[in-house]
Amino acid sequence: MLGRAFRWLMPHPFLTLLLAVVWIVLQNEFSAGMAVFGVILGILIPWGTSAWWPDTPHRFRLFKMIRYSFLVMWDIMVANVQVAWIVLTVPNPKLKPAWIVVPLDLLEPEAITMLAGTITLTPGTVSADLSDEGHSLLVHVLHTEDPDAVRDDIKSRYEARLKEIFS
Repeated sequence: MLGRAFRWLMPHPFLTLLLAVVWIVLQNEFSAGMAVFGVILGILIPWGTSAWWPDTPHRFRLFKMIRYSFLVMWDIMVANVQVAWIVLTVPNPKLKPAWIVVPLDLLEPEAITMLAGTITLTPGTVSADLSDEGHSLLVHVLHTEDPDAVRDDIKSRYEARLKEIFS
């Protein structure tokens, strides 16, 4: 009974904690009032939006997700340098943009969303569309000599890791 009441009040406890901490960090000054307000926001926002949240994934490996996050941050930094180099050195007529279809092995909607978000966050690539059945992702690449290599890199570098995290 108590567990159900707690789950009703805080449907996403990790998000509650995260929102409270982010609110406190954004204030630039720590005060008890701002901490309390951050906790209140952390409770109200997930509670008010919980009806529209999908079911939680069946499995989720937090440690692997942390490692994945660091990999993505590294890739974002590297891609920023690569895109800057392309913009500064490759004339427009020599750019080779490409549309790439990435077939998906992922089944969990959360994992597919993470993959699409990762691709879009990485400069030089953007996820443009997901097939109706959810079996493939359409990705646009700013410049590539080998679209198949980009597809294989997405599958091995990101999709394989997300499959481990969510299954």
